[in-house]
This record gives sequence, C-alpha cells and structure tokens, in this order.
Amino acid sequence: MSLTRRAVIATGLAATAAPALSAATGKGSSNAAHFSLGYAPHEGSFASRGGLLEQIAFAADQGFRAWEDNDARKRPVNEQEAMARALSQRGMTMGVFVASIPKWSDFRPLLGGNDDTDREAFLADIRTSIEVAQRLDAKHMTVVTGFMDRKVPEAIQTGRIIDCMRRAGDIVAPHGLTLVMEPLNTRTNHPGVFMQSIAQGYAVARGADSPGVKILADLYHEQIQSGNLIPTLEACWTDIGYIQFGDNPGRKEPGTGEINYANIVRWLRARGYAGVIGMEHGNSLAGREGEERLIAAYRAIDRT
Repeated sequence: MSLTRRAVIATGLAATAAPALSAATGKGSSNAAHFSLGYAPHEGSFASRGGLLEQIAFAADQGFRAWEDNDARKRPVNEQEAMARALSQRGMTMGVFVASIPKWSDFRPLLGGNDDTDREAFLADIRTSIEVAQRLDAKHMTVVTGFMDRKVPEAIQTGRIIDCMRRAGDIVAPHGLTLVMEPLNTRTNHPGVFMQSIAQGYAVARGADSPGVKILADLYHEQIQSGNLIPTLEACWTDIGYIQFGDNPGRKEPGTGEINYANIVRWLRARGYAGVIGMEHGNSLAGREGEERLIAAYRAIDRT
C-alpha cells in the first residue's frame, strides 16, 4: 500500500458541503478548519476518494482529527504500519479497533458460561492485540462481552464476566491501554448479546475496578435499547472511556434520525470531553453526494 499524490495534497474539495444541510446557515462553510471535537471517520466514509490512505488524507483535509478502524487487527502488518504513518503525518489520533472479534453467526463467545474455553481464547486475543495497538499508537480497543448462555443464571454470568474483564484489564493496563466494552442493542442488530445497555456496562466496569476497563457508549445502540441518553451518560460518566455516534433509525449520519446530536455535542463539550468520537455509521446517500452530506452533518452539530 503506497501513498499517491492524491493522498498527500489537498484535493480541492475541502470546501465542499452538502447544500441540504448547509442551507440553514445561508451559505456553505469551509471544511478546512479542524472540528472542535475528535470525530473519527473510518474506511468507507469517503470511499469515492480512493483507498484507505487516500481516505485518511481526505478526512484530514476536511478537518477531521481522528480515525477508527474496527478491522485493523485483521490487516497485514505492513498495512497497519502504513496507516499509522499516514495518521501521524496528518496529526490524527487513532481510535478503536476490535481486540477480540466475536463469532456472530455462532453466538460466541460465552464469557459467562460454565466452560473456561471461551474466556481463555478471549484473553489470548487481548494479549495479541497489544502489539497491534502499539503499532497503531491506539489507546483504546473495543471488546464485546459475548452472548447470553441460557443455561446459566444471569447473575452468575455477570460475576464471571466481571472476573474475566478484570483479568483482561490487568493485561492491558500496564501498557497504557484501555478496553472499552460495547453494549449492543438486541432489538435491531444483535439478538442474544450479554451486554445490552450502558448501565449494564457500568455495573461490569465498576465490578472489574480496573483502569484498563471502561465502557464504549455507542449512542445508536443505546437509543434503541434504552434511550434517555444524556441522563445515562451523566450517571455513568466516570466509567465511559469512548463515544460513538450513529442516528436512529437507519444508523446513518447525525440529522437523519431521532437523536438530537447537537445537544449531545453541547453536553460533551460542557463536560470537557477531549477523546475520540467514532462515526460508527454509514452514509445516508451514496457516492460523493453522501460524503459531502456527511461532512456537512458534522459541521452542523459541531458549531452548536
């Protein structure tokens, strides 16, 4: 993977904004200025601009200051190194990647089950993810705490998952890394998962009592499962380590659904949040029109 000329110079499209979303201001705004918060696109957010490195360069030219890549662990080492160089050259922060990838179709792992096999495999993944994080200069790694075991009482599963996450935290914390547990909705996307809400994640994080274990607050999932977003963030804030956006319904950019992301941004800014905010969603429109709309959507909520 090599940098093309397009990946290292401005493309001339940095001032483009979607008229549908910028019309409210009376005129389009330049995308060259940095966003005030660390919104992080991912590969595919700007697919029309080229490959991974070209997309990173384009995102930087639009003022984005971070990047995330769920699949980074699966990339060859040379691609990981190229991505790290590209981010460093553009002064961008690496967000999360997935440290232990669930077997979705098999409804595994069962981290609260009776058998230790899944727990040990999970911890092995955590160990081998450390070098990936170091290669990418990433500080946070996403984990999913597995699926419900219908043969085991939920309270017992909770205790076992707390113990497992404490062990995982002990592995990563000495390296300055944090595992962020992602609660997922069961109503639309992930039936059968164990951790289904930020509140449940809070209970596990408090039980694990490790600087290496926090919550990933994906507000798309939380809105579907529980709602009440800002009060929930407020109540669990001490143990939230990472944020992701996505509107509902549809899991597209802010402004396409029911979540008031302008208010969320105001709340995060008032809280002094300086971390990465993953753009964990698709684009509502295809091609460059969708990419321009995506940029404009984040400009709209960022200037509140």
